[in-house]
Amino acid sequence: MAEDIKNSGEFDADDALRAFLKSGTLEWAKNQLQKYIKLMAYYRCAMMEIETKFNVLNEEFSLRHDRNPISSIKKRLKSPVSIKNKLDKKGIPFNLDSLEENVNDVAGVRVICSFLDDVYMLADALLQQDDITLIQKKDYIAQPKQSGYRSLHLIVTVPIFLASEKRLMRVEIQLRTIAMDFWASLDHQLHYKKEFEFTDDMAQELKLCAKMSAELDERMDGLRKCVQRDISWENGGEKRGSPE
Repeated sequence: MAEDIKNSGEFDADDALRAFLKSGTLEWAKNQLQKYIKLMAYYRCAMMEIETKFNVLNEEFSLRHDRNPISSIKKRLKSPVSIKNKLDKKGIPFNLDSLEENVNDVAGVRVICSFLDDVYMLADALLQQDDITLIQKKDYIAQPKQSGYRSLHLIVTVPIFLASEKRLMRVEIQLRTIAMDFWASLDHQLHYKKEFEFTDDMAQELKLCAKMSAELDERMDGLRKCVQRDISWENGGEKRGSPE
């Protein structure tokens, strides 16, 4: 390409463009973009599959227990810039093969649960399905991050069925309670607010808030169990711990 640009010591935009087009680089770039768009469509399909599975579990639980364990479900597809930054940090070149192999959270599904027990119940129910394979599990509820962040993270593969093939796609799933999500959302806003210095004192205050939200989850879960025991007793069941 460089040979096709005038060697005059000055940059000529028209010559550079002609050389670029002549080299076939534009066609290559167009082909790569189409492949990227296609791959992102596959990731979106994988998120739809995971969301459907959780919606089915939510409906089943509603019929059996007359309440919904899921408050809401959110989905997000990682941006090209975020993907490239993640690969750069790992010292890995940015291409489609390295993307699929090394970035587990291109597709993300966040499940906001009503109570703490619901988080583990839903995770177990999903992982028992024979088309779901667990790749990685990180329990930041049992062992919160230093910042106070709490959530259950799963990396799974799920099949998507296309017109002529089946593909296994990776999806990151985050399960957390309403209190955990509230804390995480505000933590993100405070940390990424422009032209603002986040101090150590503020970090400690956020950590204290995380502890308070954990206590809130435990208290609310305790109240739910009390209500459930009373309902079981009224329906002719036996209160847990009562004598026979």
